[in-house]
Amino acid sequence: MTASEGGRRLLGQILKARGVVRESQIQQALAAQRKGGGLIGQCLIDMGAATGGDVAMALGEQAGLETLDLEVIEPQEEALALVDASAAHTYGVLPVRLVAGTLTVAIGDPLNTAVLEDLAFSTGVEVRGAVADGERIRELVHRYYGEEQSLADVIAEAARDVAGADAEEAAQSLPVVRLLNSILQRAIRDRASDVHFECFEDSFRIRYRVDGSLYEVEAPPRHLALPLVARIKVMADLDITETRMPQDGRIELSIDGRPVDLRVATLPGPTGEGAVMRVLDRSAVNLDLAALGLSGEDEALLRALTELPHGIVLVTGPTGSGKTTTLYAMLTEANQPEVKIITVEDPVEYDIEGIVQIPINEEIGVTYAAVLRSVLRQDPDKILVGEIRDEETASTAVEASLTGHTVFATIHTNDAPSTITRLVDMGVEPFLITATLEAVVAQRLVRRICSSCRVAYEPDEEVLMELGPDAERMRGAKFYYGRGCDACHHTGYSGRMGIFEVMTVDGDVRRAILSGSSTEDVRSAALAAGMRTLRERGLDAVTAGDTTIEEVLRETHL
Repeated sequence: MTASEGGRRLLGQILKARGVVRESQIQQALAAQRKGGGLIGQCLIDMGAATGGDVAMALGEQAGLETLDLEVIEPQEEALALVDASAAHTYGVLPVRLVAGTLTVAIGDPLNTAVLEDLAFSTGVEVRGAVADGERIRELVHRYYGEEQSLADVIAEAARDVAGADAEEAAQSLPVVRLLNSILQRAIRDRASDVHFECFEDSFRIRYRVDGSLYEVEAPPRHLALPLVARIKVMADLDITETRMPQDGRIELSIDGRPVDLRVATLPGPTGEGAVMRVLDRSAVNLDLAALGLSGEDEALLRALTELPHGIVLVTGPTGSGKTTTLYAMLTEANQPEVKIITVEDPVEYDIEGIVQIPINEEIGVTYAAVLRSVLRQDPDKILVGEIRDEETASTAVEASLTGHTVFATIHTNDAPSTITRLVDMGVEPFLITATLEAVVAQRLVRRICSSCRVAYEPDEEVLMELGPDAERMRGAKFYYGRGCDACHHTGYSGRMGIFEVMTVDGDVRRAILSGSSTEDVRSAALAAGMRTLRERGLDAVTAGDTTIEEVLRETHL
C-alpha cells in the first residue's frame, strides 16, 4: 500500500486500485498539478481520466468516511426538514438520513469539517459526513429545496427575528447565521475579492469589490449591523466584547462545496464597528503564466527567468495589482521535484503543493530579514520574498543571490526603471544591483471587456487627444466596449487581466545603473533595448479587444 508522509493512502493510488486510472495518468496529472497547482483529483477530472463521482468515492475511502451513491439513495423527509434551504445551498450539502439523533449529510469534500460543525450548531443534533459526488449533491439540493431564498427575504427574516436582542445573542441566532452565509455565498459567486461591512449613523452598507471596483448590494437595516459584525468576529475567533481596537482574524469556510479562506479585519468607528473580509477562493485562482495576459514575448521571458540559477527578479506595482499572483505563477512554473522552493510571505495567500511556505509574524520577531537568513540555511534553490521594504531585507536578498540562489520578490514603485532608484535609496550599492538584479516586471490590472456584449466603435478626436504622443499610432484603430448584459451584471466587464512592463538588466541598462544615471536615463536605456511600456502594452490590449481605453488611461501614465 502506497502511503503519504502522514500515513494516508494517496488519492491517485486509491483510484488506481479501484481500476479507474492507470499509473501513466497519475504521473500526467501530477505533472499538471506541479505546473498549474490545484488538487490531484481535479487534475484527473480535467484530463477526463476520472469523474467527479470517482474522485469523491476515493476521497471518502482516503478519509475513512462512508461513501454514498446518490443515484440510488433516497433522502429521508425528516432529514431534509432538519436543514433549511439556505444552509443546504450555501454549504452544498444534502441531508440523507436521521437515525438515533444523528444526521448523515452528503458532502463533496471530506476534509471540510467546518461545515459539519456549523450544521451541528444550527440543527441541534450530531452531524456525520458521508462523501458523494459534488455535482450530484447540487442537483439534488435544487430538486428537494428549490431555488434559494432571495437576499431580501433572508434580510427580512433576520430583521424580524433579532429585533430587540443583544448583539451576542443575535450573533448566535440562526437568522443572522443564514444572512451572513447568504451574503458571503453571493459575494463568492460574483467573484468578489473583498466584502465591506460599513456602519454609519443611520444606515448600514454592504459592498463587494469585483474586478477592482466596488458595488453596493442590498443592505440590511441599521439594527443588524452589530449582530452581523459580531457574527463575523465569532467566526474569526476574535474578541466579541472588544469594540475599541482593530482586530484581525481568519475564517475557513466551504461555499457551494468549495474551500474558501476569508481574512477578516475589523475597525472601530464613531458610529459603530465595521469589517472587511478579503476572499481567497483557492478554486478560482489560476496560477498559470499563460492566463495572466502577458504578450507572447513577455511570457517567454518570464518562463526563462524561472529557470535562472541565481539572481533577483522583482515584480512591482501598487497594492492589488496582482504582483503575488504573478510570482506564484512563476514559482508554479519552476516547481519541479528537483527544485527546492521556499517562500516568506505576509500572509501566505495560497497553498502550493511542493513548496515550503513560511508566514511572517512581526509581533514575535519573525520578520522578512530574520526568516530570510534562516531560509538560506535550508538549502533552497529558489526563494520568494513577499516584499522588499527595508535595507536589511534588500541586503539579505542580494546576499542570497550572490551565494547562488534565485530570489523572487515584490517592491513598491511606479514602474520598472524607478525600481533602481528605490533600491539605491534603500542603501543597495549600484554595483551590487548590476551584479544580482536580472529583471524587473511592472504590472497593472485592467478589467476585461465582457465577451458576451463586446461592441467595436471608432474613437472620436477627443478620446485620441487624451493619448498624447500615442494618438497618431491609434488613429484609425478600432476600440471596444461592453454594452452590459446579464452575464456581466450589466457592467460591461468580466474578469481582469494584467498589463506588463518587463525590463531586463543587461547591456546599456547595466551601464546606466553603474554610472549612477537618473531614472529617466535608465528608462531610455531600457526602451532602446526593446522594453515596451505599460501604456504600450495597454494599448495593444485595447486594439485586441481585451479592454477599454478608459481602463488603460486610468491605470497607466505617459
